[in-house]
Amino acid sequence: MKPVSRIPFLVKCLYTAYMAVLIPVYWKTYGPTNFLYFCDIALIMTLFALWLESALLVSAAAVGIVLPQALWAIDFIATGIGWPLSGMTGYMYDDALPVHARFLSFFHFWLPFFLLWLLRHTGYDPKGLPLWTVIALVAVYICYFFLPAPPAPANNPGLPVNVNYVFGFSDQAAQTWMPPLVWFFLLQAMLVGLIFLPSHWLLKRLYHPAIK
Repeated sequence: MKPVSRIPFLVKCLYTAYMAVLIPVYWKTYGPTNFLYFCDIALIMTLFALWLESALLVSAAAVGIVLPQALWAIDFIATGIGWPLSGMTGYMYDDALPVHARFLSFFHFWLPFFLLWLLRHTGYDPKGLPLWTVIALVAVYICYFFLPAPPAPANNPGLPVNVNYVFGFSDQAAQTWMPPLVWFFLLQAMLVGLIFLPSHWLLKRLYHPAIK
């Protein structure tokens, strides 16, 4: 008997069509290094998760981005009404960046809720924690040693700099209140201890185990 799909086919098609637009636009606007952001990694991972109906991939993406992207959504709304909280969504209101690219970036708002919805269909796989942790740490090492520090050059304001905050929380200048390597290792500890592990514990309790 053919297994019943847990995720509607229309959802898969709509998400795939969205990605077919976003990837070339992002590549042209920001360049390939933009896809090293955790949110973009999770976005691409979710595409594979949909077609494979993989609880592991959905769980890994949720561990990595549900909490930080929920904060993104709050900051986006706060910035829109004139009360910016962290400045992390300021680029969404930057007229120097193409409107269509900023519109596509609105996935930061809905992706965490979409992942939570997917977990209702697939269940939560605890192996998502180690999988995401490895992917995230590989990404931050690449970003720290091979990608530029802030700020972005005036002639290319969309160039990804300080990807995943490896040089500090500001995209205008690298942090100076501790040695760069100390910040880099502290960042890794904060990612695991304050985001990945709490997300894992919460999702494990909220969702049923992954459907095999």
